[in-house]
Parts: sequence; structure tokens; C-alpha cells
Amino acid sequence: MAPRTILVIEDDPDIAQLMQLHLRDTGYEVDMAQDGSAGLQQALGKSYDLVILDLMLPGFDGLEVCRKLRGASKYSLVLMVTAKSTELDRVLGLEVGADDYITKPFSILELLARVKALFRRMDALRAPAPIGKPLIIHAGDLVIDVDKRKVQLRGQLIELTAKEFDLLLHFARHPGQVYTRAKLLDVVWGYSHEGYEHTVNSHINRLRAKIENDSSRPRYILTVWGVGYSFSEEWSER
Repeated sequence: MAPRTILVIEDDPDIAQLMQLHLRDTGYEVDMAQDGSAGLQQALGKSYDLVILDLMLPGFDGLEVCRKLRGASKYSLVLMVTAKSTELDRVLGLEVGADDYITKPFSILELLARVKALFRRMDALRAPAPIGKPLIIHAGDLVIDVDKRKVQLRGQLIELTAKEFDLLLHFARHPGQVYTRAKLLDVVWGYSHEGYEHTVNSHINRLRAKIENDSSRPRYILTVWGVGYSFSEEWSER
């Protein structure tokens, strides 16, 4: 099996070289770029499994690079790296399509854990659908194309971030099953973000705003008071 390929786009050479060293020691193939413009061209010119992307970069910043990557036909995981710790920066990164984020300063062990978790989650999503689990899921007015990672609502394409799609797909594959916020963090994000269970709430609120006729009276993603959330069994495919 060929090693995973990773592109590190980071303008601090010390941090970039440290990441490259430890990622290579773990068995990954690692390339580097030191500004957003060069990094974007490199990412578009080769199929990388993961792009580790600093938010603050010369040339294109990390948000712009991520937007352009998500507009490309090839899909690479994106781990956003930021020196800022505000909720707004994290949300912006996720909104433009980052799969996860990590805040400087971070330990190498944390970085490696995030990378491994992203690959585990992507492997699970790309695995052949279990017997009885269709590649096209119909749920009321929603049509979820698992392979193409696209969602249509009443025939109109719905723009979802990577995490919103993963969250919706997990719900749609398990109608009626109730998930706590902690469990959703584990199965969708790949590991627990201690203290960040509100991240689930914000993603579900944004997802509801995109797929529900009335997000205050949802028909798809239901709140189970005192427990968590579930996908309505009304839309389970028979």
C-alpha cells in the first residue's frame, strides 16, 4: 500500500520542518510550501491525501487556499492551523471546507493524533457501503450522493461544508438512532474535542438552516431533549 501523501503549507520554516520530520517518521510522504499561492498550485498539481494549511500565509491566506481547493475536482482532507484561538477563526475555517483545525502552539503528539483521526474517518467514509446501505440515499426531498459527496434538496444542489456533509451522511445512514453530542464528536470528527461539544450544536444549526423548511420545527434532524439528536425514522429507506 502506497504511503499517504501530505502537503504542509506553512511559512514558518522551523515549524514546517518539525512537522515534516515527524510526519515522515510516521510513514507519510511529505512535501512543503511556504506561501499560499505556491502551496495552492502544488496542491492542485498533485493528488494529496491531506493538506496541512496555516491560516496566516503570504500570498493567498489559508481561508482563500481552502476555498479554492474545495472548488477543485480532486478532494484532499484539509487540516487548518491557526495561531489564533477565537471561535470565529475556527468557524470560518470549517465554513470554507476545512475538515479539522488545530491551534498553535500544539504538541507533535496532538498533530499526529489529528492526522491519524482524519485518515481513519476518511477511510470509513470511503469504504464500500455496508450491505443494504445505498450509495444514493433518498430522504424525503433530500437526495444524498455518497460517492460524489453532493446533496440536493427538491432538485437544487445544497452547498455543504465537509463536516456538514459527514454529519448529515452519518445521520441519514442511521435513522432513528439517538446520538449524544460527545458521540457525534467521536464518530464524525474522529475523536473527542474536550470542551467543544457546542461545536456539534453550531454545525447542526447551520445544517438545519440549509435543509429544513423551518429550522425551528425540523423534519430531518430531530432534537431528543436531554440526550442529543437523531435523524427522523420517517425517512428511513425500506
